[in-house]
Amino acid sequence: MSDEPADDEESQAGADEAESPPEEDAASEESPADTTGVQEGDFVRIAYTARTVDGDQLVDTTDEEIAEEEGVADQGTFEPRVIVLGEGHLFPAVEEDLIGKEVGDGGSVVVTAGEAFGEYDEGNVRTVTADKIADDDRYPGARVQIDGEQGVLETIIGGRARVDFNHPLAGEDIEYDYEIVDVVEDDLERAEGLLGMFLDVDLEMWIDTDEVEETTIEEPDEDDEDAEPETVTETVEKRTLYIESTPQLAMNQQWMFQKQQIAQQLIDLTEIDRMLIQEVLEGTGGMGMPGMMGGLGGAGDEDVDIEEALEEADIDADELVEDLEE
Repeated sequence: MSDEPADDEESQAGADEAESPPEEDAASEESPADTTGVQEGDFVRIAYTARTVDGDQLVDTTDEEIAEEEGVADQGTFEPRVIVLGEGHLFPAVEEDLIGKEVGDGGSVVVTAGEAFGEYDEGNVRTVTADKIADDDRYPGARVQIDGEQGVLETIIGGRARVDFNHPLAGEDIEYDYEIVDVVEDDLERAEGLLGMFLDVDLEMWIDTDEVEETTIEEPDEDDEDAEPETVTETVEKRTLYIESTPQLAMNQQWMFQKQQIAQQLIDLTEIDRMLIQEVLEGTGGMGMPGMMGGLGGAGDEDVDIEEALEEADIDADELVEDLEE
Protein backbone atom coordinates (compact mmCIF):
# COMPACT_ATOMS: atom_id res chain seq x y z
CA MET A 1 0.00 0.00 0.00
CA SER A 2 1.32 3.43 -0.88
CA ASP A 3 2.04 6.02 1.87
CA GLU A 4 1.51 9.04 -0.39
CA PRO A 5 -2.10 9.81 0.63
CA ALA A 6 -1.14 9.83 4.30
CA ASP A 7 1.72 12.21 3.57
CA ASP A 8 -0.67 14.51 1.72
CA GLU A 9 -3.06 14.54 4.67
CA GLU A 10 -0.26 15.37 7.13
CA SER A 11 0.99 18.16 4.87
CA GLN A 12 -2.50 19.66 4.61
CA ALA A 13 -2.97 19.49 8.39
CA GLY A 14 0.35 21.24 8.92
CA ALA A 15 -0.65 23.97 6.49
CA ASP A 16 -3.97 24.47 8.28
CA GLU A 17 -2.19 24.80 11.62
CA ALA A 18 0.25 27.31 10.16
CA GLU A 19 -2.57 29.44 8.79
CA SER A 20 -4.65 29.40 12.01
CA PRO A 21 -3.43 31.92 14.63
CA PRO A 22 -2.88 30.64 18.17
CA GLU A 23 -5.98 30.91 20.32
CA GLU A 24 -4.14 33.06 22.88
CA ASP A 25 -3.16 35.66 20.26
CA ALA A 26 -6.71 35.84 18.92
CA ALA A 27 -8.11 36.29 22.40
CA SER A 28 -5.61 39.01 23.27
CA GLU A 29 -6.51 40.95 20.10
CA GLU A 30 -10.22 40.78 20.86
CA SER A 31 -9.94 41.66 24.55
CA PRO A 32 -7.73 44.72 25.26
CA ALA A 33 -6.32 45.01 28.75
CA ASP A 34 -8.90 46.32 31.18
CA THR A 35 -8.04 49.42 33.20
CA THR A 36 -9.28 49.85 36.73
CA GLY A 37 -9.10 52.59 39.31
CA VAL A 38 -8.62 56.29 38.70
CA GLN A 39 -7.05 57.32 35.39
CA GLU A 40 -5.76 60.43 33.66
CA GLY A 41 -8.53 62.95 33.12
CA ASP A 42 -10.47 61.88 36.22
CA PHE A 43 -11.52 64.50 38.77
CA VAL A 44 -10.33 63.11 42.08
CA ARG A 45 -10.89 64.49 45.56
CA ILE A 46 -7.89 63.70 47.74
CA ALA A 47 -6.77 64.33 51.29
CA TYR A 48 -3.04 64.72 51.80
CA THR A 49 -0.27 66.04 53.99
CA ALA A 50 3.18 66.92 52.67
CA ARG A 51 6.28 67.31 54.85
CA THR A 52 10.00 67.61 54.27
CA VAL A 53 11.82 64.32 54.64
CA ASP A 54 14.58 66.01 56.66
CA GLY A 55 13.16 68.02 59.51
CA ASP A 56 9.51 66.97 59.13
CA GLN A 57 8.55 70.57 58.22
CA LEU A 58 4.92 70.97 57.11
CA VAL A 59 4.68 71.94 53.44
CA ASP A 60 0.95 71.59 52.77
CA THR A 61 -2.07 69.78 54.20
CA THR A 62 -5.80 69.35 53.69
CA ASP A 63 -6.28 68.25 57.32
CA GLU A 64 -7.71 70.95 59.59
CA GLU A 65 -6.47 69.23 62.77
CA ILE A 66 -2.90 69.13 61.46
CA ALA A 67 -3.18 72.79 60.42
CA GLU A 68 -4.28 73.69 63.96
CA GLU A 69 -1.45 71.66 65.51
CA GLU A 70 1.06 73.45 63.26
CA GLY A 71 -0.42 76.88 64.01
CA VAL A 72 -1.44 77.64 60.41
CA ALA A 73 -5.22 77.12 60.63
CA ASP A 74 -5.80 80.84 59.99
CA GLN A 75 -3.97 80.74 56.65
CA GLY A 76 -6.73 79.24 54.52
CA THR A 77 -9.37 76.55 54.21
CA PHE A 78 -8.27 73.01 55.01
CA GLU A 79 -10.35 70.26 53.40
CA PRO A 80 -9.86 67.53 50.74
CA ARG A 81 -9.14 69.07 47.36
CA VAL A 82 -10.27 68.30 43.84
CA ILE A 83 -7.54 67.77 41.24
CA VAL A 84 -7.56 66.50 37.66
CA LEU A 85 -5.11 63.68 37.03
CA GLY A 86 -2.71 64.43 34.20
CA GLU A 87 -3.13 68.21 34.35
CA GLY A 88 -0.08 68.92 36.54
CA HIS A 89 -2.10 69.77 39.64
CA LEU A 90 0.21 67.46 41.64
CA PHE A 91 3.85 66.51 41.25
CA PRO A 92 4.24 63.76 38.59
CA ALA A 93 5.49 61.19 41.12
CA VAL A 94 2.32 61.59 43.19
CA GLU A 95 0.05 61.40 40.13
CA GLU A 96 1.79 58.23 38.92
CA ASP A 97 1.22 56.61 42.31
CA LEU A 98 -2.48 57.53 42.18
CA ILE A 99 -3.14 55.98 38.75
CA GLY A 100 -5.03 52.70 39.04
CA LYS A 101 -5.98 53.07 42.69
CA GLU A 102 -9.54 53.02 44.02
CA VAL A 103 -11.55 55.33 46.27
CA GLY A 104 -10.40 54.72 49.85
CA ASP A 105 -6.87 53.74 48.83
CA GLY A 106 -3.93 55.69 50.18
CA GLY A 107 -0.20 55.85 49.76
CA SER A 108 3.04 57.61 50.54
CA VAL A 109 5.35 59.09 47.91
CA VAL A 110 8.69 60.85 48.24
CA VAL A 111 9.16 63.62 45.68
CA THR A 112 12.84 64.37 45.15
CA ALA A 113 14.12 67.92 45.51
CA GLY A 114 14.82 68.19 41.80
CA GLU A 115 11.22 67.35 40.95
CA ALA A 116 9.76 69.36 43.84
CA PHE A 117 11.17 72.86 44.40
CA GLY A 118 14.59 72.43 42.79
CA GLU A 119 18.07 71.72 44.03
CA TYR A 120 19.72 74.35 46.18
CA ASP A 121 21.92 76.61 44.03
CA GLU A 122 24.64 78.69 45.72
CA GLY A 123 24.63 80.92 42.65
CA ASN A 124 21.18 82.15 43.67
CA VAL A 125 22.61 83.75 46.82
CA ARG A 126 23.63 87.22 45.73
CA THR A 127 24.73 90.58 47.17
CA VAL A 128 22.60 93.62 46.39
CA THR A 129 22.64 97.25 47.47
CA ALA A 130 20.80 97.79 50.75
CA ASP A 131 18.76 100.69 49.38
CA LYS A 132 16.70 98.15 47.40
CA ILE A 133 15.30 96.86 50.70
CA ALA A 134 12.59 98.68 52.64
CA ASP A 135 13.55 99.86 56.13
CA ASP A 136 10.93 97.61 57.75
CA ASP A 137 12.47 94.52 56.07
CA ARG A 138 16.08 95.09 57.10
CA TYR A 139 16.46 92.06 59.38
CA PRO A 140 17.72 88.47 58.80
CA GLY A 141 14.96 86.16 57.61
CA ALA A 142 12.80 88.87 56.07
CA ARG A 143 11.12 87.96 52.80
CA VAL A 144 12.02 90.61 50.25
CA GLN A 145 11.40 91.32 46.59
CA ILE A 146 14.31 92.64 44.56
CA ASP A 147 13.85 93.52 40.88
CA GLY A 148 10.86 91.19 40.63
CA GLU A 149 12.52 88.26 42.39
CA GLN A 150 11.45 86.85 45.76
CA GLY A 151 14.21 86.15 48.28
CA VAL A 152 15.15 85.87 51.94
CA LEU A 153 17.49 88.41 53.51
CA GLU A 154 20.45 86.67 55.15
CA THR A 155 22.62 89.58 56.30
CA ILE A 156 22.78 93.34 55.86
CA ILE A 157 25.95 95.25 56.64
CA GLY A 158 26.35 98.90 55.77
CA GLY A 159 25.14 99.45 52.24
CA ARG A 160 25.30 95.78 51.21
CA ALA A 161 22.74 93.00 51.69
CA ARG A 162 23.10 89.26 51.15
CA VAL A 163 19.87 87.74 49.74
CA ASP A 164 19.03 84.08 49.09
CA PHE A 165 16.85 83.84 45.98
CA ASN A 166 16.42 80.05 46.15
CA HIS A 167 12.91 78.75 46.86
CA PRO A 168 12.58 78.32 50.66
CA LEU A 169 12.16 74.54 50.10
CA ALA A 170 14.95 74.19 47.52
CA GLY A 171 17.07 71.10 48.16
CA GLU A 172 14.34 69.41 50.21
CA ASP A 173 12.80 66.02 49.39
CA ILE A 174 9.06 66.12 50.11
CA GLU A 175 6.98 63.18 51.37
CA TYR A 176 3.28 63.09 50.44
CA ASP A 177 0.85 60.95 52.45
CA TYR A 178 -2.50 60.81 50.66
CA GLU A 179 -5.91 59.14 50.51
CA ILE A 180 -8.39 59.10 47.61
CA VAL A 181 -11.67 60.41 49.05
CA ASP A 182 -13.86 60.09 45.94
CA VAL A 183 -14.15 60.57 42.19
CA VAL A 184 -16.09 63.74 41.28
CA GLU A 185 -18.60 63.34 38.45
CA ASP A 186 -20.91 66.36 38.88
CA ASP A 187 -19.92 69.40 36.77
CA LEU A 188 -20.83 71.92 39.46
CA GLU A 189 -18.66 70.07 42.01
CA ARG A 190 -15.89 69.90 39.43
CA ALA A 191 -16.12 73.65 38.82
CA GLU A 192 -16.15 74.39 42.55
CA GLY A 193 -13.12 72.15 43.04
CA LEU A 194 -11.10 73.69 40.21
CA LEU A 195 -11.86 77.26 41.26
CA GLY A 196 -11.11 76.36 44.88
CA MET A 197 -7.69 75.10 43.80
CA PHE A 198 -6.84 78.46 42.22
CA LEU A 199 -8.73 80.85 44.51
CA ASP A 200 -9.17 80.70 48.27
CA VAL A 201 -12.51 82.52 48.02
CA ASP A 202 -15.97 81.28 49.06
CA LEU A 203 -18.21 81.74 46.01
CA GLU A 204 -21.89 81.17 45.24
CA MET A 205 -22.22 79.41 41.85
CA TRP A 206 -24.70 77.39 39.82
CA ILE A 207 -25.15 75.98 36.32
CA ASP A 208 -28.02 76.81 33.92
CA THR A 209 -28.66 75.96 30.29
CA ASP A 210 -29.27 79.18 28.36
CA GLU A 211 -30.40 79.94 24.82
CA VAL A 212 -27.83 82.25 23.27
CA GLU A 213 -27.66 83.90 19.86
CA GLU A 214 -24.43 82.92 18.15
CA THR A 215 -23.14 84.60 15.01
CA THR A 216 -20.83 82.83 12.56
CA ILE A 217 -19.39 83.65 9.15
CA GLU A 218 -20.09 81.13 6.40
CA GLU A 219 -17.61 81.15 3.56
CA PRO A 220 -19.14 81.16 0.04
CA ASP A 221 -18.87 78.33 -2.44
CA GLU A 222 -15.41 78.38 -4.00
CA ASP A 223 -16.94 77.88 -7.46
CA ASP A 224 -19.04 81.05 -7.16
CA GLU A 225 -16.64 83.93 -7.77
CA ASP A 226 -19.25 86.63 -7.07
CA ALA A 227 -20.45 85.17 -3.77
CA GLU A 228 -19.49 86.89 -0.51
CA PRO A 229 -19.18 85.54 3.04
CA GLU A 230 -22.55 85.35 4.77
CA THR A 231 -23.25 86.22 8.40
CA VAL A 232 -25.47 83.61 10.03
CA THR A 233 -27.09 84.08 13.43
CA GLU A 234 -28.66 81.10 15.18
CA THR A 235 -29.91 80.31 18.65
CA VAL A 236 -27.90 77.62 20.45
CA GLU A 237 -27.95 76.14 23.93
CA LYS A 238 -25.02 76.90 26.22
CA ARG A 239 -24.32 75.39 29.63
CA THR A 240 -23.38 78.43 31.67
CA LEU A 241 -21.57 78.51 34.99
CA TYR A 242 -22.90 81.49 36.92
CA ILE A 243 -20.68 82.93 39.65
CA GLU A 244 -21.84 85.62 42.03
CA SER A 245 -18.99 88.09 42.32
CA THR A 246 -17.77 89.28 45.71
CA PRO A 247 -15.33 92.02 46.75
CA GLN A 248 -12.88 89.23 47.69
CA LEU A 249 -13.04 87.81 44.16
CA ALA A 250 -12.77 91.21 42.50
CA MET A 251 -9.64 92.03 44.54
CA ASN A 252 -8.03 88.59 44.26
CA GLN A 253 -4.75 89.12 42.38
CA GLN A 254 -4.63 85.65 40.84
CA TRP A 255 -8.16 86.13 39.51
CA MET A 256 -7.38 89.62 38.20
CA PHE A 257 -4.34 88.46 36.23
CA GLN A 258 -5.32 84.89 35.30
CA LYS A 259 -9.12 84.75 35.05
CA GLN A 260 -9.03 84.03 31.30
CA GLN A 261 -6.64 81.09 31.77
CA ILE A 262 -8.63 79.78 34.75
CA ALA A 263 -11.90 79.99 32.80
CA GLN A 264 -10.36 78.30 29.75
CA GLN A 265 -9.07 75.37 31.80
CA LEU A 266 -12.44 74.93 33.47
CA ILE A 267 -14.26 74.97 30.10
CA ASP A 268 -11.75 72.54 28.56
CA LEU A 269 -12.05 70.04 31.41
CA THR A 270 -15.82 70.05 31.99
CA GLU A 271 -19.06 70.08 29.97
CA ILE A 272 -19.49 73.79 30.74
CA ASP A 273 -19.53 76.10 27.69
CA ARG A 274 -18.99 79.48 29.30
CA MET A 275 -18.69 81.38 32.59
CA LEU A 276 -20.73 84.42 33.58
CA ILE A 277 -19.67 86.55 36.55
CA GLN A 278 -22.58 88.41 38.15
CA GLU A 279 -22.15 91.46 40.34
CA VAL A 280 -25.05 91.96 42.73
CA LEU A 281 -25.73 95.56 43.82
CA GLU A 282 -28.24 96.13 46.60
CA GLY A 283 -29.89 99.48 47.38
CA THR A 284 -29.07 101.15 50.69
CA GLY A 285 -32.38 103.05 51.02
CA GLY A 286 -32.93 106.79 51.56
CA MET A 287 -31.15 107.69 48.30
CA GLY A 288 -34.01 109.69 46.71
CA MET A 289 -33.97 113.32 45.65
CA PRO A 290 -32.64 115.82 48.18
CA GLY A 291 -35.29 116.83 50.70
CA MET A 292 -37.54 113.82 49.90
CA MET A 293 -37.86 111.23 52.64
CA GLY A 294 -37.60 107.75 51.16
CA GLY A 295 -37.67 109.04 47.58
CA LEU A 296 -40.85 109.40 45.53
CA GLY A 297 -43.55 107.39 47.31
CA GLY A 298 -40.81 105.74 49.37
CA ALA A 299 -40.74 104.37 52.88
CA GLY A 300 -43.31 105.69 55.31
CA ASP A 301 -47.08 105.62 55.40
CA GLU A 302 -47.73 109.27 54.48
CA ASP A 303 -48.55 110.27 50.91
CA VAL A 304 -46.00 112.53 49.26
CA ASP A 305 -47.11 115.66 47.36
CA ILE A 306 -44.61 115.68 44.47
CA GLU A 307 -45.03 119.35 43.58
CA GLU A 308 -44.63 120.37 47.20
CA ALA A 309 -41.54 118.14 47.56
CA LEU A 310 -39.95 119.65 44.43
CA GLU A 311 -40.65 123.16 45.74
CA GLU A 312 -39.05 122.32 49.10
CA ALA A 313 -36.04 120.88 47.30
CA ASP A 314 -35.79 124.14 45.25
CA ILE A 315 -36.19 122.24 41.98
CA ASP A 316 -38.15 123.82 39.08
CA ALA A 317 -40.56 121.17 37.77
CA ASP A 318 -40.64 122.62 34.22
CA GLU A 319 -36.84 122.67 34.02
CA LEU A 320 -36.72 119.10 35.30
CA VAL A 321 -39.12 117.97 32.55
CA GLU A 322 -37.06 119.76 29.89
CA ASP A 323 -33.86 118.12 31.17
CA LEU A 324 -35.47 114.68 31.05
CA GLU A 325 -36.79 115.22 27.53
CA GLU A 326 -33.31 116.17 26.33
